[in-house]
Amino acid sequence: MKIVLAGTIGRSGLGGQAWAVLQYLLGFRALGHEVFYLEDCGKSSWVYNWEKAEWTTELDYPAHYVGSCLAPHGLPWIYRTDEGSRGAALGDFLEFCVRADLLVMRAVPLWVWRQEYSAPKRRAFIDVDPGFTQISIANGDQGLAEGIARCERRFTVGQKIGNAECPAPTVGGPWLKTLPPVFLPEWPFADAGATHFTTIVRWQGFKEVTFNGVNYGQRNAEFPKLQDLPRRTRQPFRIAQMGVDPKTLEAHGWDVVPGEIISRTPQSYREFIQQSRGEFGIPKHGYVAMRGGWISDRSVCYLASGRPVVIGDTGAEIGGGDGFQTFVDRESAVAAIETVNSDYKKHRLAARRLAEEVFATDNVLPKFLAGVFH
Repeated sequence: MKIVLAGTIGRSGLGGQAWAVLQYLLGFRALGHEVFYLEDCGKSSWVYNWEKAEWTTELDYPAHYVGSCLAPHGLPWIYRTDEGSRGAALGDFLEFCVRADLLVMRAVPLWVWRQEYSAPKRRAFIDVDPGFTQISIANGDQGLAEGIARCERRFTVGQKIGNAECPAPTVGGPWLKTLPPVFLPEWPFADAGATHFTTIVRWQGFKEVTFNGVNYGQRNAEFPKLQDLPRRTRQPFRIAQMGVDPKTLEAHGWDVVPGEIISRTPQSYREFIQQSRGEFGIPKHGYVAMRGGWISDRSVCYLASGRPVVIGDTGAEIGGGDGFQTFVDRESAVAAIETVNSDYKKHRLAARRLAEEVFATDNVLPKFLAGVFH
């Protein structure tokens, strides 16, 4: 099968986003499919240059980042706008589209629809922001609605979207369920010892949304109930973040490192995770409040590395607790950390087992493709 995968590696310029896409590209290829990465910015490229700390419209910076992430794996790619393209020759990409079986849009639809995107036999959209995506459509985001409507199949990583206990609307669907995959050959069990539970936080990637009179916020709205957690336990915590004065967090006992450096490349991002004792995950307030069953593509990287996950409860049901613990407040977060530390080896092995049995690309992607062509 020939698969075009559209994503946002260049527009993000961060290692976490690169890995979220690489899991699919490498996983599909390992299953015997031929893949091509597409990033289409529409009229022009408008991205943040992390090296110069400024916004830029020039193509070379984001295209170079895409190439640095994908070229080492021998993956073909194109970064394009109305003004031009970088990477593979446009003619080669257009020829691939004509022969393609599937176009997958991960996270965001292609805002500019070009004739060649109708050529693949089928299109699928993967929603990685469950609840927020559906509320945005319900609140009148026509661009999002029209982009998703071009796809014959729509998937979400929100395992409870559509369930009675989840207040999020189901507009834009029907929404099939999928899981964030992890390509295990690139995420081996990490043997190095580690002391800190870590978290990587982007406080306000998007704005809060309102639905039926209820506000659903970002991570900055969820964090206050957890900010003094390091003072409540002997377990050290490290937070990689951008956007908050480090002294504010350090005053509450957090060891703070710059998120833009930790996430600068796929390699630095992976190294940070594999040198962690485990993940202390802080979901968006909206994920917690909506109970949509969101699962993080970052958490599966920790699990694959044999690093247990302790994360805010979003309604997702994963395993029986070994290797993956959830919390609802500061007290239960402390209890979850203590549970993991009471038998750390058991939880490390269970974390890896979850990655192998539930989230591995060999498990997730065949089911995804079956849903696409069912």
